[in-house]
Amino acid sequence: MAKLTKKQKETNAKIDKSTTYSVAEASKLVKEVSNVNFDASVDLAVRLNVDPRKANQMVRGVVTLPHGTGKDVKVLALVTPDKAAEAEAAGADYVGLDEYLEKIKGGWTDVDVIITMPSVMGKLGPLGRVLGPRGLMPNPKTGTVTMDVAKAVSDVKAGKIDFKVDKTGIIHASVGKASFEAEKIAGNARELINTLVKLKPTTSKGIYIKSIYMSSTMSPSIQIDTKRFATDD
Repeated sequence: MAKLTKKQKETNAKIDKSTTYSVAEASKLVKEVSNVNFDASVDLAVRLNVDPRKANQMVRGVVTLPHGTGKDVKVLALVTPDKAAEAEAAGADYVGLDEYLEKIKGGWTDVDVIITMPSVMGKLGPLGRVLGPRGLMPNPKTGTVTMDVAKAVSDVKAGKIDFKVDKTGIIHASVGKASFEAEKIAGNARELINTLVKLKPTTSKGIYIKSIYMSSTMSPSIQIDTKRFATDD
């Protein structure tokens, strides 16, 4: 086991592992324990009492973080020529169709989100092996397959993120940057957690939210009190 540095020991000492914190307290503390020399991401790991192998317990959705992600999200709009102008006006970084499909076939995936139209999805099917593993395949459920391309681009640029429970029952999502004010981190975190509460499957019985941890890049995790978000049956 690697020895902790003096700085790591000091950081760990700030977190009481025997207690749980409110979202506000955790948001302040995560800023204190973030000591990397770049603007670290602040992430939540929410463990849910669901079985993702069952279709009726799959938790997936989108949420618009009120204070944004702090990240410059690169958006590719795969649209027909009649939609190109509105995609560009909404702030899409790349706009086009066939030329970008060819680039993706060649392995290019230097974007964070791809937004497209229903009529284009047929062309994207063969690219599933490239886009799927990277989480880039557009999906109507996340609002990335739509005729209102401008709104979809604007929403993503403003802080809209999608999330999906993993095979172990955990939702992982970024809720901002360590440079954010603590109140903004807390506001984003509450928005995500409250959205998850609303998405509780009717087949999930007992304690729905089993644990919530907040951390920044390379920092220790901070356990958040789940009682406020309890939805027991």
